[in-house]
Amino acid sequence: MNGDHAAPRLRLAVLGAGMASAPHLRSLADLSEEVEVGWVWGRDLARLKATPLPASARLTTRLDDVLGDPEVQAVLILTPPHLHLELAAKAAQAGKHVLVEKPLEVDLVRATALVQACAAAGVVLSVMLQHRLRPGAVALAEMLRSGALGEVLNAGAFVRWWRPQSYYDAPGRGTLARDGGGVLMTQAIHTLDLLLTLIGVPERVIGRASTTALHRMECEDSAAALLHYAGGLTAVLQATTAARPGYAERIEIDASLGTATLESGALTVHFAGGETVTAGASAGTGGGADPMAFDHAPHRAVLQDFVHAVRSGREPAVSGRSALAVQRVIEAVMASSRSGQAVALGPAPR
Repeated sequence: MNGDHAAPRLRLAVLGAGMASAPHLRSLADLSEEVEVGWVWGRDLARLKATPLPASARLTTRLDDVLGDPEVQAVLILTPPHLHLELAAKAAQAGKHVLVEKPLEVDLVRATALVQACAAAGVVLSVMLQHRLRPGAVALAEMLRSGALGEVLNAGAFVRWWRPQSYYDAPGRGTLARDGGGVLMTQAIHTLDLLLTLIGVPERVIGRASTTALHRMECEDSAAALLHYAGGLTAVLQATTAARPGYAERIEIDASLGTATLESGALTVHFAGGETVTAGASAGTGGGADPMAFDHAPHRAVLQDFVHAVRSGREPAVSGRSALAVQRVIEAVMASSRSGQAVALGPAPR
């Protein structure tokens, strides 16, 4: 048994318990030998009482109950994005480590402020961009790191999902003020983040975003972009929630020694010499009318990694600073769509 498992359970508080909390709560149940939920905070006590929560958790609508508890070591923030900065900054100031649901915040300025607040307080910050820790994605990342696939020549990320109008009728959903955007910030962010983790951040972006006639919403439900890299590599992004009945998200990478396809977590690699290698398995997508129709195992992997990072003082696998990259690219796509011009990304925020 290693030191992580021999250590006392990490006492954690959950902030927010809406629809997105389900895979997190299942993950916490799986990790009950490593994590104890001390509090669940929300603004609506009746809603909290109606949600299946860990037996160990006390319910509260007072954030001070959580932040003032010296036994609470970390918080899991599951609120809508526009509340992330405020909650994370207060938690960090109270010495609590932070794991936050994606996206970091509604825009890059607020996301950067969140990262800086946690860094200034010296607490661990991780982000629930769980596609990075799917076994197929981990295997593909290692192939690219080791050079087994050779030089990347072309790449693409495709997210063709479906959401009914009833999904967007929920108050605040698909708005700039609450969510920071539509399909890019809420759905495609996972697949785009993984693509950027695999092949890096582009130098410039040309993008187009729009709202189809199928949805009444403030933000975009369809977007496409070309990502231009140094050396001539170009990647394609296509994202929509207007593709009935919803399809598995997919990443494709053409390289000098082989071609890789990662579809809903299942990796298939065809090497130039004729060998075919597979890894991982389909994890479900949540790409149809039911947004929660997916396996929670990747959520559990991120949460467990966060626990181990807190215990050891190391950087988590999905760090807050690394999560800024996908928000930079999304903002560039939207800026390009508004201007009709290519947008250079420039240096990463410090």
